[in-house]
Amino acid sequence: MAIERLLMATRRQRAEKLAELQHSVMNCRRCPRLVTHREAVAATKRRAYQDWDYWGKPVPSFGDPAGRLLVVGLAPGAHGANRTGRMFTGDSSGDFLYKALFDSGFASQPTSTGRRDGLRLLDAYITAPVRCAPPGNKPTREEFAACRPYLREELELLPNVQVVVALGRLALDSYLTVLLEKTFIRRRADFPFSHGVCYSLPSGLPVLLCSYHPSRQNTQTGLLTMQMLQSVFGAARQMLR
Repeated sequence: MAIERLLMATRRQRAEKLAELQHSVMNCRRCPRLVTHREAVAATKRRAYQDWDYWGKPVPSFGDPAGRLLVVGLAPGAHGANRTGRMFTGDSSGDFLYKALFDSGFASQPTSTGRRDGLRLLDAYITAPVRCAPPGNKPTREEFAACRPYLREELELLPNVQVVVALGRLALDSYLTVLLEKTFIRRRADFPFSHGVCYSLPSGLPVLLCSYHPSRQNTQTGLLTMQMLQSVFGAARQMLR
């Protein structure tokens, strides 16, 4: 019983630290270009969303702090997460991703429209290396670096992760950069990006799976199909111990 109480206290402490980290994320103003862009988008809005009160701030991570699956995206969409305030919510990328997560048992429903729509992630957590919507969906190298401490601290507070799914080459590079900084790997070049590739990393690190990002550009051109994304998360499900 004493061990169980200790474990419960440790989990509570990690959850509290994660909450504190997300609070810091939501108040971040480190990158002037990103601050200007996200707030300008929130002020002008898109015609279809004129009635929305845009989030217009850095977007916190989302999911189960005890989850065994970690999904790493890229950055909030200007009229998706930057509008709704939740990762991959309110745009076509989210529609694609959450359908695949639902079909694999990692989400409570196949759609994600807003922070209060009832969606829960099941045994999974979603994060991104950049937390503000960037112009043209292209963060700069400096913006990746400025946001990286949040990802690094987050990874330390998610001890149960067994499988990481990196959505796109930039997500993969960002995750590998954190591992490189912590000297867990020697070179990023040892882990080239390719859709569906799986890497067993050293030092007892989580298994790493790669997928194309579910951006509109990738899904509408057929570079990434629903079957391809479902296959990635199906493989992740089978790898969980």
